[in-house]
Amino acid sequence: MTDDLDAETLAFAHRMFDLARAGSTEELAGQLDAGLPVNLTNDKGDTLLILAAYHSHPETVVALLSRGADHSRANDRGQTALAAAVFRSSTEAVRALLASGANPAHGDPSALETAEFFELTEMAELLHAG
Repeated sequence: MTDDLDAETLAFAHRMFDLARAGSTEELAGQLDAGLPVNLTNDKGDTLLILAAYHSHPETVVALLSRGADHSRANDRGQTALAAAVFRSSTEAVRALLASGANPAHGDPSALETAEFFELTEMAELLHAG
């Protein structure tokens, strides 16, 4: 896929992933509102949502979800945004993902398996309550 993209387009895409990692919600939301695909995926299968969840940016997670980000997408390793948020113990992001319908049993490892493996009791309780 990257063979089809010019250097400027690749640089722009990398910048968008960096915005998700940094939690630059306003700038990323502006790009999404201007037409950036909300489910943009990098070469590892990470979506903007997975990156925002992994880097503990609940506001960015909410902004992406409100614009139609697919919470069920998994990266090339089978990880979902919910599992990433659980791993980081990001309560607000977990709540937002659950409220949008994210399945705690989806993915490999799933969010439930992640909470169990890392002994994240509060996260496991949140997933079971959610």
